[in-house]
Amino acid sequence: MIISFFEEFPTKENLKKVNLIKFPSKLYFAAPSMKTFLDIKKKVSNKNIKEVVYWPTLKKQEGYWISPFSSTKALVRIFSELKTKKIPVMLDLEFPINRLHILKRIFLFHKNKKMIFDFIKSYRGKIYTAEYFYSRKGFLSPTLKNKRIKMLYCSFHHFSNKFIKETAKKAIIGLGIITEGIDHHHLILPPQRLKSELELLKKEEEVIIFRLGGLNKKYLKVIQESAF
Repeated sequence: MIISFFEEFPTKENLKKVNLIKFPSKLYFAAPSMKTFLDIKKKVSNKNIKEVVYWPTLKKQEGYWISPFSSTKALVRIFSELKTKKIPVMLDLEFPINRLHILKRIFLFHKNKKMIFDFIKSYRGKIYTAEYFYSRKGFLSPTLKNKRIKMLYCSFHHFSNKFIKETAKKAIIGLGIITEGIDHHHLILPPQRLKSELELLKKEEEVIIFRLGGLNKKYLKVIQESAF
């Protein structure tokens, strides 16, 4: 199994955690531009890292995450810089961090939705989409060539083992959270719960943990005990 990590804040301190990874892994780094991402990627030197994925984020006032309620100009900016590239990309398909932007930009819904779907269909590189656990064929959940990631964060919601296993048949599972993100949730997944989830998903090709910055000796111990 590949134990991968999201990193929403690839700071110098968080990037040091890459040195703790002694097993096959992939990294999904958030960055406001491709140039910033490539600069971050250069700082990663670990033979266990199989792939480094660009996770584009917008300014908070633009929506932060990618959705039909994001700023159209911001979507054009992100997609234009990727037009001729082939680097692995992950679109984080979530509602705007400021929910008022849903009302503010509701008239852009169809235009932005088409832009997002057209990008996924035409992009020449590998593309992942991170989605809510309840998304099916809605506007945030395209079923095109994208590899789907389902965020099953048990620190926020209760998911039965059956639901987790069934979801894993259709998507890569996102686990967590082991430290907070931009929305400052304080419910952290205990190491023993992470261990049980990893054991449940042991036969899967990949799982992704949110996020790298929370990796410590306790989490490393349960990863080693349950996944290998």
